[in-house]
Amino acid sequence: MKNLRVWLVLLGLLFGVSVSGLRAQVSGGAAKAGSAPQLVVIDTDIGDDIDDAFALALALKSPELKVLGITTTFGDTGMRARIVERYLKAVGRTDIPAFAGPATKTDNVMTQAAYAKRAATTKFGDGAEFILRAAREHPGQVTLIGIGPLFTVEAAIKRDPAAFKKLKRVVIMGGSVYKGYGLDAQGKPKPPEPEWNILNDPAGLTALLASGVPVFMMPLDSTQVPLEEKGRQAIFAHGSPLTDQLTLLYHEWIGGTPNHSPTPTLFDPVAVTYTFRPDLCPTKPMHIDVDAKGMTVPGQGRPNAEVCLQSDEKDFLELLQQRVMAD
Repeated sequence: MKNLRVWLVLLGLLFGVSVSGLRAQVSGGAAKAGSAPQLVVIDTDIGDDIDDAFALALALKSPELKVLGITTTFGDTGMRARIVERYLKAVGRTDIPAFAGPATKTDNVMTQAAYAKRAATTKFGDGAEFILRAAREHPGQVTLIGIGPLFTVEAAIKRDPAAFKKLKRVVIMGGSVYKGYGLDAQGKPKPPEPEWNILNDPAGLTALLASGVPVFMMPLDSTQVPLEEKGRQAIFAHGSPLTDQLTLLYHEWIGGTPNHSPTPTLFDPVAVTYTFRPDLCPTKPMHIDVDAKGMTVPGQGRPNAEVCLQSDEKDFLELLQQRVMAD
């Protein structure tokens, strides 16, 4: 192990890459060459914030994952599916299908709706049914990554709980256990509060926690990772088909969100990263209670989720940037 670290340091000095970055590249290459990739389905509310687009980019560029399909959730799910379809076509991944979950009412502004207008398809298959089909066809092998309100996940559970239980696990970005959004005036974490994904469908998380499928939660406590100017400008200047889409979606997001900080918070990519680099967001078993207002409160009952309360932000950002910019 000592010799391996020396070798990594020497290579890092030679090529300007950190030890943690080299280790990630080595482990990623080993996963690609020596074992089959994990089968995943991603359920997203892409179109409002920008972190969903980065989460998809990371999943597409990670050899440890094989994306079976992408489903959409919350609000105008057909419009969101059109965003996904255009995005996949632009990056040469038309082998991955897009599906729309059940539409819901919302007055939330879809900042990237203009991006959807150039998509060819206007009607999509049923997102909840696709999740169930993937679980039936690959029992015990599919990881569902939920990075939006859980309406589509909830619909799948209600439709066929036995089929849903065939999933290997569900990894979600959601919840607020000990920390809320941002910092207070003294620079300390704000107290817990309803997190967006759970706020919009608390019944969805309640159903998921009772589904019998292992649940892994990445709450606000571990996912408020800013992509500062230096990092995002490096990505936007890279000039690949994938980074070009991130650049376009970023500018639609920032242009459609008045008085918003130009620094995006990468909530959702943390959930994607956990699926193949759990060391960057270690979890602990907890019992999580969900109330009608979307609060996710740690309780005294039997553990019903594995929860990450702190992530390695530095290595996470390094991994994301290396993957997204890899050609």
